[in-house]
Amino acid sequence: MSSPPNPLSDPGLLPVPEQPAPVVEIPSENPVWSGWDVLQIVLLTLVSVVVFLPVVGFAAQRFLYPKAAFLQVVAYPLVTVAGQGLAYLLVLAFMVSIVKREPGRDFWQALRWNWPKHWSNFLLAGIVLSFALQGIAHVLPMPKELPMDRFFRTPGEAWALSLFGITFAPLLEELFFRGFLYPVLVRQFGIAIAVLATAASFGLIHAPQLGRAWGPVLVIFIVGLALTIARAVTKSVAASLIMHVAYNATLSVLLFIGTGGFRHLERLNQ
Repeated sequence: MSSPPNPLSDPGLLPVPEQPAPVVEIPSENPVWSGWDVLQIVLLTLVSVVVFLPVVGFAAQRFLYPKAAFLQVVAYPLVTVAGQGLAYLLVLAFMVSIVKREPGRDFWQALRWNWPKHWSNFLLAGIVLSFALQGIAHVLPMPKELPMDRFFRTPGEAWALSLFGITFAPLLEELFFRGFLYPVLVRQFGIAIAVLATAASFGLIHAPQLGRAWGPVLVIFIVGLALTIARAVTKSVAASLIMHVAYNATLSVLLFIGTGGFRHLERLNQ
């Protein structure tokens, strides 16, 4: 009678240990949209501004400025802001449609809105950033007059641009730069390059308003750097938005005080 096989003497009968599952590195940012989607947002923004600006200009000429030339009306700051606002609404709708391609997906969750618990810290950070960069601007070569100064010719224009600059403009900029662009760059190139590239693109998009002078563009680049770092550390677009609004609001308040409630805008070029 043969004895049962001894698993210790026959290696073929030993249990094969399970192989550990391969480690899959999960990107810190893995959005549901692609770089092509981000490019489409850029193209739509450019096209919509080009389309809406003359449409608003035509309406303004017809109903508000019938005696003014069309090209003159289109250059009016209030017309420019209105045209840009309509373009931003279309772009916002397109952003939502990109996220909602999969039914039931939450737009704000996909963008990592994540309202910060200590939101007042980011409010304070935006205010401090504004004062700090005002100090830096004094030691940089800054042009005496910038193209964006034409938006501050009358109190009405100053009010319109200030309100736009602390509401709709920072919201759309944060949704695009820190919401859509940054996570795509992180997935492709890593956090460090993504932070720098996002801040650089943020500065370049504002360059035409700043006469493409390197001093003010550098200041805006630093702003973009601070906002993107806040987004990277907190993983919250809401955090960078709070900082952005606080930064712009501080500048508007300083301008309001410095011009006597927007009544003496000639002081801007003194």
